[in-house]
Amino acid sequence: MKHSRRSTWRIFPPPNRTLDKGHGRIEIRRVRTSTALNAYLDWPHVGQVFRVERHVTDLLGKNPRDEVAFGIMDLGPDEVDAARVNELVRGHWGIETRLHYVRDWTYDEDRSQVRTKQGPRVMATLRNTAIGLLRYLKLPNISRAVKHLDHHPEQIAALVIG
Repeated sequence: MKHSRRSTWRIFPPPNRTLDKGHGRIEIRRVRTSTALNAYLDWPHVGQVFRVERHVTDLLGKNPRDEVAFGIMDLGPDEVDAARVNELVRGHWGIETRLHYVRDWTYDEDRSQVRTKQGPRVMATLRNTAIGLLRYLKLPNISRAVKHLDHHPEQIAALVIG
């Protein structure tokens, strides 16, 4: 059976297309979904696959960049359409920003010297717990709060105990 790479995506509903302007750039996203590969994938509970195409430029339309990403999800087309898949993929970056960015920049996790046995997992759990507590307390700036608590460790117990 001979067919082009694009033919699998053509037989399904049209892509969801969005245009966003912000953070110094313009981003056009097209999300396509397909169940055509479900029978071929050795993946438990596959519902559909998706393709996200991003075309990004600066606000002047210069410095273009194109990206394509693929994904597999357990939700089928009867549960989510391409528009909802787009929202879910974008929401994933909220997690990246809210947790991993804080861990990378506030705690400088990437340069950690803890690398053996359960140490890295324990430290990640402690960092996540601290970030979760500070978010629960609705502190507006995690980095500033951590720096403050570094200089006033006696206040940590008061935060934890309540």
